[in-house]
Amino acid sequence: MDSTMARGPVDGAQVGDGGTGGNGALAVLSRFRTEFYDCLSARSDELFELADAVLCTDGPVKTLVDLALAPEHRRGHGALYGGLNRGRIEAERLRWALAALPLPRAADGRIVLAVDISPWLRPDAATSPDRSFCHTYGRGKDQHHMIPGWPYSIVAALETGRTSWTALLDAVRLEPGADVAAVTVAQIRQIVGRLLATDQRTGGDLDILIVLDAGYDVPRIAFLLDDLPVEVLGRMRSDRVLRRATPPWTYNFEGGRPPKHGTEFVFGDPATWDAPQTETTTATTRYGTAVATAWDRLHPRLTRRAAWEGFAGELPIIAGTVTRLQVDHLPAGGDPKPVWLWWSGVDATDTDVDRLWQAFLRRFDIEHTFRMLKQTLGWTRPKLRDPQAADRWTWIIIAAHTELRLARPLAADLRRPWERPTPPGRLTPARVRRGFRNLRVKATGPARAPKPSRPSPGRPLSSRHRPAPRHQVGRVLATGEAHKRPAHHQKGTKPRRKT
Repeated sequence: MDSTMARGPVDGAQVGDGGTGGNGALAVLSRFRTEFYDCLSARSDELFELADAVLCTDGPVKTLVDLALAPEHRRGHGALYGGLNRGRIEAERLRWALAALPLPRAADGRIVLAVDISPWLRPDAATSPDRSFCHTYGRGKDQHHMIPGWPYSIVAALETGRTSWTALLDAVRLEPGADVAAVTVAQIRQIVGRLLATDQRTGGDLDILIVLDAGYDVPRIAFLLDDLPVEVLGRMRSDRVLRRATPPWTYNFEGGRPPKHGTEFVFGDPATWDAPQTETTTATTRYGTAVATAWDRLHPRLTRRAAWEGFAGELPIIAGTVTRLQVDHLPAGGDPKPVWLWWSGVDATDTDVDRLWQAFLRRFDIEHTFRMLKQTLGWTRPKLRDPQAADRWTWIIIAAHTELRLARPLAADLRRPWERPTPPGRLTPARVRRGFRNLRVKATGPARAPKPSRPSPGRPLSSRHRPAPRHQVGRVLATGEAHKRPAHHQKGTKPRRKT
């Protein structure tokens, strides 16, 4: 479902400069550029100029060597690859710098964080280690492919209203065999800790809202984050079956233990639904009437399998509120299928239901950020072999996108003749990037001028060419179960022939 259902104002002062005007926004941008430079502990000048080249080059970034031709990049292409392969970025310090910046907030003042996985596909890189099979969508209907690559778990703060801006806060590359839910929980814990330490949690001490899409074990994540001031909201598949609250115990003369779970609530069977606790109706401009129906205190029936296999003690009952969102029509004319949402809170009011499904639709703004990172800033364009070099390039792209967000109140609308005029507060990241070369002159540039040097002598004539080792492709597990390769895939064995 598209993310343009809920509309709202974009507070330029709030998301850009903290309400301090143009001079304040320039000061915030300059401070972040200085802090970013301090996070570069090796090859700092090269990596900093590489980020400037990403921001100032004309058109989308297609290759790394083209960035060496940008005027902002004063070093050669050898220094460019040397910085990515042998440079160092203090990622933890950069995470703290991102958390201390002015962040966008929802209409009620709370922070809304979206978590999603975006793959860096490397299907032909057999010499690159730590690759996993990444889930991708095909061009045809209901086509799904598993392509080798490096999956990254990315967290971003969302704005209100229809926008393509998000505030990137963290990125973690998933190792083969990693448990997505466990990595997400650890990632959110660290981010929430940084936000609390930098006094970002305001708005009457409202809980931070974590928004997830389908594919995450939302109840398990909510259970693991129960001790933090957060709320978890995620989409569930339409074929799920949940249970109602435990019925009150009554004496049974036939014996037997009392029931632990209530009756079934089948998403795809309306006969199992009872009267909803809350139902709201909202008129939208693109989807007609949106009807949100909520049922309270529904929980999944857990079993000792997969992630819960080694759980100590009795399995918990993770109760939450289930919301069914149904619209009249879609802008493209497709079938408007209902969307099922699970919220970690209970006793939801009409205001809570409307706030939650509109916040979930804002989650799709992170998809625009992924498209910006990949198609314009060239995040997945380089053919890097080392995954550590890919991590350095990822943080450079995140820092570049953050500079665009901070320069948003300062950028002028350098539109093409065929483009419509846009107010300064509504410029897209791509249109802000067009004028960043002019803003870069005013902002702080701590990188030092390059020193004269001679080209490298290259490979010695007596050296031997040794082929790089090949690496197998692993899997990233969503539930934490152990992955075992089939017997005929084990090294040194052959599949048996059928007789």
